[in-house]
Amino acid sequence: MNDLLGVPPLWMCIPFAGLLLSIAIIPLVKGEWWEKKRPFVVLGWSLLFIIPFAVKYGVGSAAETVLECIVNDYLTFIVLLFGLFCVAGNITVEGSLVGSPRVNVILLGIGTLLSSWIGTTGASMLLVRPVIKMNSWRKHKAHIMVFFIFLISNMGGSLTPIGDPPLLMGFSRGVPFFWSLRFFPILLLNMVILLTMFYQIDKREYRKDIAGGYMPEIEEEPLIRFEGLHNLIFIVIIIAAVILSGVLPDMPLFQNTAGEVISIPIFGEVKLAVTSIIEIAMILIAAFLSFKTTDVHIRKKNHFTWGAIQEVAVLFIGIFITMQPALLILKSAGGQLGLTHPSEMFWVTGALSSFLDNTPTYLVFLTTAGAMGFISGLTTALGIVPVKMLTAISCGAVFMGALTYIGNAPNFMVKSISDENGVRMPSFFGYILWSVSCLVPVFLIDTLIFFM
Repeated sequence: MNDLLGVPPLWMCIPFAGLLLSIAIIPLVKGEWWEKKRPFVVLGWSLLFIIPFAVKYGVGSAAETVLECIVNDYLTFIVLLFGLFCVAGNITVEGSLVGSPRVNVILLGIGTLLSSWIGTTGASMLLVRPVIKMNSWRKHKAHIMVFFIFLISNMGGSLTPIGDPPLLMGFSRGVPFFWSLRFFPILLLNMVILLTMFYQIDKREYRKDIAGGYMPEIEEEPLIRFEGLHNLIFIVIIIAAVILSGVLPDMPLFQNTAGEVISIPIFGEVKLAVTSIIEIAMILIAAFLSFKTTDVHIRKKNHFTWGAIQEVAVLFIGIFITMQPALLILKSAGGQLGLTHPSEMFWVTGALSSFLDNTPTYLVFLTTAGAMGFISGLTTALGIVPVKMLTAISCGAVFMGALTYIGNAPNFMVKSISDENGVRMPSFFGYILWSVSCLVPVFLIDTLIFFM
């Protein structure tokens, strides 16, 4: 459908920019109003895109574009977040382990490595509450959650297709499952730099807390104790659903005689694939069983509420809808940008992924690289792509999702849960200041060592 519309004018991106600015500015100047009126702001900006789009391309085309976005992008996105949010909320960590610079570095390091095997969203939802709880006694702790987003919610997902959706998209296009393990030296270097940086910052803030009279309450109980660990089974089910979503479409059982994935018609050319229905059903069943088999006192210990998932659901449906013109323009212009060097692919893919959905952005530049006519490299369904070029595209999409709160699905969720639990997180622009200061130097080092 989108291919028939042509390239939309640049001014149609204004609602997307307006929504981002609303997310960034309104909470700072009218916080209470934003909390109450957020859905209406999202609806307003969405209509400011949909109505002009319908006037220019027709009501039917506008309806198909919006439904395509909701049915085939947003639905699976929010169901996955919802499932992991529910299941992780049913696992609690107790004990005498308290947040100190050394403990926090260990937790962030473990979480980063875990992200590639249960996904950045899975690792974030599993660890965000324990990290907040262990540091609840501290006054200065926002930086802990900022580095949590940098490492666990983004960079850690770079080693397998389970880790982050762009790599899953690459896997479904012929990139071998374990091929991305070759990114480990890049991830390890970034971890060393960022964890060293974090340790120095956290040590300084920790000393401020101690000097200010903030002391942890040490109880005589085991160092660490888990409750609700049976929910790990449901996390595995959700991960299996995500993997199957990338594998099942290539199986003849799920294809019609034309080789297309069997789908249910929704409206016009919009269809919901049977494989997506299977993924959604598995995730929702896992979430339901998690709630049915877990005692409510565990959720009470986690201060579990629905506020964070509601906020993310509302904001991201607006983001998904209003960013459609930007994605159409990128898809049309991707091959005309003259990007021929891995370093260029790394920065452009990453910069766009920090504001747009990193999965279609990755696919645009993977397709672009595959069409360049290279004769050596990794053979994919989209063509031959040099190893360094594919590494640059992959790392750009995964790493630079950490540059903004909206760059990757777990980022805003971690922010929202942190805010809910009394951690004063940086504003939208405040977070960007953190990310530019801490991450851009690391990405420049990556460029010089790995992509030149």
